[in-house]
Amino acid sequence: MSCIQCVHFPDGPGADSFSEKSFKGPLDRMLTDALNYIKSQFIEEKVQKFPDRAEAERRYNYPYVAIEEILTNAVYHRSYEIREPIEVRILPDGITIGSFPGPDRSITDEDIQKCRFISRRYRNRRIGEFLKELDMTEGRGTGIPKILQAIEKNDSPKPIFHTDEDRSYFVVELLLHPVFAKDKEPELRPELSLQNKILHILKNGDFSKSAIAEKIGHKVVSGELNKQVRNLMKAGLIEYTIPKKPNSPKQKYRLTSKGQNVGI
Repeated sequence: MSCIQCVHFPDGPGADSFSEKSFKGPLDRMLTDALNYIKSQFIEEKVQKFPDRAEAERRYNYPYVAIEEILTNAVYHRSYEIREPIEVRILPDGITIGSFPGPDRSITDEDIQKCRFISRRYRNRRIGEFLKELDMTEGRGTGIPKILQAIEKNDSPKPIFHTDEDRSYFVVELLLHPVFAKDKEPELRPELSLQNKILHILKNGDFSKSAIAEKIGHKVVSGELNKQVRNLMKAGLIEYTIPKKPNSPKQKYRLTSKGQNVGI
C-alpha cells in the first residue's frame, strides 16, 4: 500500500522528541491530505517593510509550490514495488522529501548537480496521466523548472539533491529561508550542532569514536560526544560497523540508510 509519512523533528533528528503522521488511501486523496497538512502546520510567512518604499516583501520559510511539485513528483516517479513510504522530514533548518528508487541511470551525476532531469524513459505513465487529469501535474517535464522558479521567487537557497551510485533512493532537500534561520539561531541547542557534525563526518566514511573526536577538533572523546553518539544510534541514524562486538577496538560507526537521507 502506498503511503506518505511526515516526520517532524522540532529539535533535530538526534533528539528524543519527534512526531509523525501517515497518509494512506487513493493517490489523489493521500497527496492532497499530506500537502494540506504540511501547508497548515509548517509553512510560515514573514512580511518585511522598508522605509524607502510602499511595497512590502513577503517571504516564506519554504515555498509551498516547490514542496507541492516535489511531493507530487515523488508520488509520480516512485516504485510501487518497493514498500517503503515516501518520507517527508521536517527539520529545524530544512525539509527533505525522499522516495525509492532514485532517478533513472540515464540521468548522470553532472545532470543532477545542474538540475537537468531529462529521462529517456518514465515510470508510472498511467499514474502520470491520472495526476494530469486531476491538474496535479502537467506531465511535460516541467516539475524541476517549476520548483526552481518557486525557490528563486522566494529568494530561498537552491535545493540539494541526494542519491547514490545505484540510484536506490532520491532525496530533495529544501533549506530554510535565511530570514527564518536568523530567528531560529538562538533556539538551537549545542548538542544539536554536535549531532550534525557527527552526521556530516560519517557522510564521508566510517570512523571510530576517537577519529570522530579528532575531526571535530576535540583532543579526547568527551562525555558529551559519547552521549550524542548514543542519541544518534537510538534515533536509528548511525550504527556499529561490528554490531556483534560493541566493545571491539576496531569498532567504527557508519550512517544507516535512514541517516543517509537526513539533510545536514
